[in-house]
Amino acid sequence: MELGGLAWADWASYRAASFLPYSPRAWARLVAAYNAEIWPLQPLLLALGLAALAQAWRCAAPARPVWALLGGAWCWVGFGFLHRHYASLNWAADALAWAYGAQGLALAWAAARQDGLGFAPQPALRTALGRATVALALLAWPLARALAGRPLEQTEAFGALPAPTVAATLGMLLLARRPPWWLWPVPLLAALHNGAMGWALHGAGGG
Repeated sequence: MELGGLAWADWASYRAASFLPYSPRAWARLVAAYNAEIWPLQPLLLALGLAALAQAWRCAAPARPVWALLGGAWCWVGFGFLHRHYASLNWAADALAWAYGAQGLALAWAAARQDGLGFAPQPALRTALGRATVALALLAWPLARALAGRPLEQTEAFGALPAPTVAATLGMLLLARRPPWWLWPVPLLAALHNGAMGWALHGAGGG
């Protein structure tokens, strides 16, 4: 049986890593170089992220600084990482950068309007999921990578790299009172993209 000129056995031989435009080693070098360039921004971003989580945890006002922080983080990841660094590995990086920039501006706009983004008590499951997702992005994500034996300079930090920034945003949206629907699509699609790329890197021996 052939599909598009390739035998089924040929298609079956492909792994997720076969579709990566770069190797795990190239990704690791890129992250290490980028982290060295922006240091010591990462600890500051972690402190700001923890302060934002504390604000959401207490359902404290004002919520505007939290969303302004997330908006700035998306814009920075879009320009500072995807456009200036990741584009050297992936031709689609600039399209991703535009999407991240648009999401950052959307978050900033929503923060200015305070359109349902205040923090208020939510159903227990939603609250637990939101808090756990933000905590994962801020703390568990870098710790898990370190425990897996990855060098410190390859740590993926909130506000600096895509995956933890996306996860933190989704967690905060779960904790918000009535977030506008148009704040959800880009983070959800970005989470799927990040998950697929992480799976492919892991399959190629770079997880």
